[in-house]
Amino acid sequence: MINLPTADLHTHSGITGLGAYRPERVVSNDELASRIDSSDQWIRERTGIIERRFATAEEDVVTMGTHAGLEAIRDAKIDPSEIDVVIVATFTHKYQTPSASAEIAHLVGAVNASAFDLGAACAGFTYGIGVSDGLIRSGNAKNILLVGSEKISDFTDFDDRGTAFLFADGAGAAVISATDVQGIGPTVWGADGSSRDAIIMAPDSIAAGLQGVPSMLTMQGQQVFRWAVGSMGEICERALSAANITADDLVAFVPHQANLRITDALIKRLHLPDSVVIARDVTTSGNTSSASIPLALDTLRKSGSVRSGDPVLMIGFGAGLAFAAQVALVP
Repeated sequence: MINLPTADLHTHSGITGLGAYRPERVVSNDELASRIDSSDQWIRERTGIIERRFATAEEDVVTMGTHAGLEAIRDAKIDPSEIDVVIVATFTHKYQTPSASAEIAHLVGAVNASAFDLGAACAGFTYGIGVSDGLIRSGNAKNILLVGSEKISDFTDFDDRGTAFLFADGAGAAVISATDVQGIGPTVWGADGSSRDAIIMAPDSIAAGLQGVPSMLTMQGQQVFRWAVGSMGEICERALSAANITADDLVAFVPHQANLRITDALIKRLHLPDSVVIARDVTTSGNTSSASIPLALDTLRKSGSVRSGDPVLMIGFGAGLAFAAQVALVP
């Protein structure tokens, strides 16, 4: 009988570095409104979005993710060769294979890392936190680079009145490492595949795909809104309970930056005290899917709204319908 070594289940994990990349091009509501018979005021009232960033033709998931990843590595004060795994959460990488993670691992200098992409759409970053926490606490990794990177402008129908103004581009990254104390609470997650069509990106036909016609993202806005408002509050409460804290213990709430109306509904459901800082990055960044939470957390930290060691509640939710939430300490 072979006795395999037991993984070190007492290892702790935490976020040790953050990075962000925002394209330079700022796109106002007015620029998009004319094609959908809308207005800046209508978009603001519906979503809270004032402007968003679009990447250039030369920028993509890999280039943006590399910028964010390098910043996170520098912030974590480690050498890229110390990274054991690179995970990229994305649904807009232009190749089905090879993975964006393999390219980013090469470009950041993570020469000793394994690499894979994670497909959980807007829940991708919080899914990645859960996966990273498990890999580290099982002893399979000491440092993981987690990147959320999206170029959704390539897959947006700018004549669709329901989605043309919502989505944007950008990348956020975190280094998750073995730490002296546990800095990531248990992840509460799940998915409902019966609602596949609520948010979906599928080619019109195989022929269109072969001809290079991009798939377009479509969404049943009211269905998604009702689901998020009706169900994600409970998931947040379960994540707080799993971390053995209450809303009064939080310093910040960082939900997926989908829509300020959803954020405000969750705040009301959770009875968050006025002292809790609320991430509202969507107003100037739009919905960047898997990149939205790390971008929003990076904004709060750089502004001084949160400090190292502060507990924050994060929740991602979107296509799948997938969701994941956890409490983590700010690096």
